[in-house]
Parts: sequence; C-alpha cells; structure tokens
Amino acid sequence: MGNLRSVTRALEAVGAEAFLADTTAKAATAEAVVFPGQGAIADCMDCLKSTQFDAFLKEWIAADRPFLGICLGLQALFERSEEGNRQGLGIFPGVVSRFPSQPGLRIPHMGWNEATFKPGSPLLTGLRGEGEPFYFVHSYRVVSTDPTLVWCETDYAGRFVSGVRRGRVYATQFHPEKSQVKGLQLYRNFLTLTDR
Repeated sequence: MGNLRSVTRALEAVGAEAFLADTTAKAATAEAVVFPGQGAIADCMDCLKSTQFDAFLKEWIAADRPFLGICLGLQALFERSEEGNRQGLGIFPGVVSRFPSQPGLRIPHMGWNEATFKPGSPLLTGLRGEGEPFYFVHSYRVVSTDPTLVWCETDYAGRFVSGVRRGRVYATQFHPEKSQVKGLQLYRNFLTLTDR
C-alpha cells in the first residue's frame, strides 16, 4: 500500500531495527508501528480487514503505543472518506475529502509545502514550529475533525490538517521519507517515543 522500502530505509538510517510485518502477530512484537500508505482508500481498507490489521491498529492506538501514520495511513484513521464514500477505521472523528476543483489548483497536491505545528511535541526536536517544508503527494485531505487532534496544518486551497496527534499516536499527510534531512529528523524523534 505504500513505499515500504523507502520508509524502511529511512527508519534504518536513523537507527531503527525496522522490519515489515505481514501478520498481526509479527507486528505485535514491535516497539512502535509505522503505517505508510498511498493509493486508494478502498483497497487499503479491504487489505486491512482481510488481514485483521484493522482490529490490530485500533487496539494498538487505543493502548497509546507509539504509532506513526503516513499519507493514506493518516486518512484511514478517520471515520469516512469521500473517495468511494468508504468507511475508515473510525479511530478519530472526521471526514476525508478531495481538494476542490478550482482554476490554477493542481490536483494532486504534489511537491514541497510548509507545515505549521502546534508546540509541545517531542517530534519537533530540531525542527521549526512554523514554515518547515515537507513533501506531499495527495488528492484528499482531512476537512473536519476534533481541533484538539490537530498537530499541524498546511495551506493548499485553504488551510488543511496535515498532521494529527493524540498521546504517542501521530499521523502526517506529508511523507517524511521523501522530505530529506527534516523528514529523517522527524523519524529520529519518533523513535524516542519507545523510551517512555
């Protein structure tokens, strides 16, 4: 569902003993879970259900264990996506909607854009709270959710949620593994969540 090799290499570059989990039993042995994704939400949800990773992710996140969702791995956490009117995992309240068609607006939103973060997160060590550039590739974004979940926002066809946070659970719309030094720093910071 995602660029697993790139994510694995990025995590290894910052010192993680990363491995791909093809079963929930194998995933349960991890200290932290990274859920990257790209593509269509319908395929993603079908895959999660057929492998029982849907229940696994709900339990892992409910236990506040270290978790990082990326791109589709963020969108799947919400109640519903307008892409095929598909139900998500329902872990967080909210809807995922396509960027509006308007003159001069390219869809997908692709390339570098800035994220503005709320302060107070250990994942921000070595990063600026405002104007930090990350790499995006997506046509859908979260349009409504609990404001207390919003970790960072980005401007494209208006302000949208580009990251959420609750406890040790994080998810970003951007791709840290494609975001060079700053993305590696975010992954490095994420690994510190396993020390608690």
